[in-house]
Amino acid sequence: MPPEYITISITWATQKLFSMKITIVNGFFLPMPPEKGGATEKMWWRLAQIYAKRGHSVTLISRCWYDWPDEEYRNGVHLIRIPGADYRSRLWKNLLLDARWGCRVLRTLPPADILITNTIALPIFAPYLRQGIGKLVINLNRYPKGQLNWYRHAARIQVPTGTIADAAKAQAPKLAPRIKLIPNPIDVTQFQLTENQAYSALEPLKVGFFGRIHPEKGVHTLVRAALILEERQAAGAAASGQPWQLVLRGPTDVALGGGGEEYTQQLYSLAPKLWSSKKIIIKTPIFNPEELAKAYSELTIFCYPSEALKGETHGISILEAMASGLPVVASDLPVFQDYLNPGTDSLMFPMGNAQKLADALFLLLNSPDLRQKIGATAHAATLKLDDSVIADQHLADYESLLSESS
Repeated sequence: MPPEYITISITWATQKLFSMKITIVNGFFLPMPPEKGGATEKMWWRLAQIYAKRGHSVTLISRCWYDWPDEEYRNGVHLIRIPGADYRSRLWKNLLLDARWGCRVLRTLPPADILITNTIALPIFAPYLRQGIGKLVINLNRYPKGQLNWYRHAARIQVPTGTIADAAKAQAPKLAPRIKLIPNPIDVTQFQLTENQAYSALEPLKVGFFGRIHPEKGVHTLVRAALILEERQAAGAAASGQPWQLVLRGPTDVALGGGGEEYTQQLYSLAPKLWSSKKIIIKTPIFNPEELAKAYSELTIFCYPSEALKGETHGISILEAMASGLPVVASDLPVFQDYLNPGTDSLMFPMGNAQKLADALFLLLNSPDLRQKIGATAHAATLKLDDSVIADQHLADYESLLSESS
């Protein structure tokens, strides 16, 4: 056979193998594109578009939404929307809704090479009931709770941190060879700093938390820490005495993952004077990427006091704040310790300890040089997590799975 035919045959075979058909299935309660937020939904929407730009055929299945079409193409991504449901406050209800969602998705799945999902029930029964839906990739973004042994047909279990990887291997040792650590991505360019953006003199200095206003996020601990800060300032302990404000931005409604009206009232009762004086405020969540980046740029310090010991993800909000050049104060959850370096690109405090959290915030509020140093280091640390970098890691992994089977 002439050499040119060999070259053409090899090229055709490579394109056939690695121009992949990829299906991504999200959860039952949010639409795609992420009109109503959701860190996981935002991540997969960005990755789906990058996959499509790389020449792959991408289908993304999510919840139908008001007058949005049930099917359309956006930025090269095939969007399919089917009936879902609002998030519930009870775990057992969400598990039932997830199972119903899996049944609906099963009837919709197109032929594919790779099937990616972060749902619970679908990976259990899909491989038994449908053929040709692709290699099953589980996106495990939370601490596993015993479900992994049901996923024996998974070709890959992706985890974003070493802590989640260790827990997954301990719970399902037979699946350990299929567990792969790939960090969650962020759109670093979206949060690119302009000169002096993060360090301009703000009146007042703003401490921000962006995320669900929910007990597992430790917002109550942050409010208690704010009360301690106020008492210190009233006693004249602050070096500068510069005013500050705590900005909480996120959903409070249970349907959007918030803690509901009861929890919001609990937060008010912890520090009524700070609320009445607008020293603490709640702002509506932002879902537009450009507006979100601007909101980060208006902060002085970012705080993420999560207390979800076995329910926290990679902490996308933390990474977004770091990309914005903000000094971050986070609780010492193992999933955060995997990538944060306290004293270098962040400060950490014992989970649920309002006094220690107040100490960390007090230090940063009164140390502009330390804020700038930590923020600059934090920004540099996020460059290796840019969307394009992580997308390439994903695609290489999917290609390896198909190569092994071929």
